[in-house]
Order: sequence, then structure tokens, then C-alpha cells
Amino acid sequence: MTAPAAPEKPARERHWDALAAVVAALIGFLALLVSGYTAYVQREQVRAQVWPFLIIGYADPDRSIIVLNKGVGPAQVRGVEVLVDDQPKRSWSEVLDALDLDSDRENLKRSTISGNVMTAGERIEMIQLPDAESYERFRVAAQKRVKISICYCSTLGECWVRDRKVRDQTSMQVDACPALPPERQFID
Repeated sequence: MTAPAAPEKPARERHWDALAAVVAALIGFLALLVSGYTAYVQREQVRAQVWPFLIIGYADPDRSIIVLNKGVGPAQVRGVEVLVDDQPKRSWSEVLDALDLDSDRENLKRSTISGNVMTAGERIEMIQLPDAESYERFRVAAQKRVKISICYCSTLGECWVRDRKVRDQTSMQVDACPALPPERQFID
């Protein structure tokens, strides 16, 4: 007698459609990840292409205080604040009065940068004094007592505050430029 044949296992049914759906979902998820990373890299490249960087300085040959955009993109200047001994001033005349400096005010050259857009590489003279003697007195007094703060933004809405007091300059990224009350806004 022969042993009864073992019952045949039923052939395992393959679900090719389910496998194809899982592979397609995996490929779709990977494509989504690649797309997200590509968008992130492109955003970083655009940020680098429109990054402004303002510097506040003295220009000795020109007898002036300058603001220079050393960045590669335009700077939208949203606010300027000038303090003398930590007290806000609204104009260069007020600054000169607070520093007890007599100067030929009729021949002062001034430029307003607040509310303007500075292109990459642009240089603006905030104030130019009429002669070397006035400039030197102003510079000595200003280096110890004047603080200039400029809040500016890139075209992508990223904002920074640039401060200059004495010889130090700091730059700090902020969420948005603070709204200064009228008595603190430098308008000159």
C-alpha cells in the first residue's frame, strides 16, 4: 500500500496589483521628498541673491557719515534712529545741538535714507560737514556719544537691525522692523 499523497498546498496567490500600488506610493513619496528639498535649496539660493548688508561708517576724505550696502540685493530701509547720550534725536541739527557743536548748518549736506531702497553697492552720505575742522570735532564727539540704528529688510521680507556706536557695529536679524513712535524717528 502506498502512502496517501500529501494534500497539495494551494498555490499562493500573488497580488500583483497590490504590490504595484505599494511601489507607486513609495515612488510618489520619494518624489515628494525630492521636490521639497529642491524647493528648499532654490529658496536658499534666492535668499543669497537678494541679501542686503548695510554698513555705517565715517568717510574721512568726504567729511561724512555714510551708509553702504555691501550686500548683493536691495535694502528696504524701514527705520532710522539716532541717539545722543541715549536720547533720540529727529534731525542732524538736533544731533549737533546735543553735541554742543557749532557748524555752518546752511552748508550741511544731508540725505534721508529712511523709507528708501538702497541698491547693492549704493552709498549714501547721511551727513556731510562743510569743512575738515567741523568734521573732526563732530567725529570725536560722535564716536563717544552717538548711536545710529538702521532697520532694513530684503525683498523677501527678512529684516535686520544694524547698530553703530563708537567703533563697534552689530547686525541682528529680527522678525520685523519695530514701529518707532514719532518722537524717536529720525527724519533728516
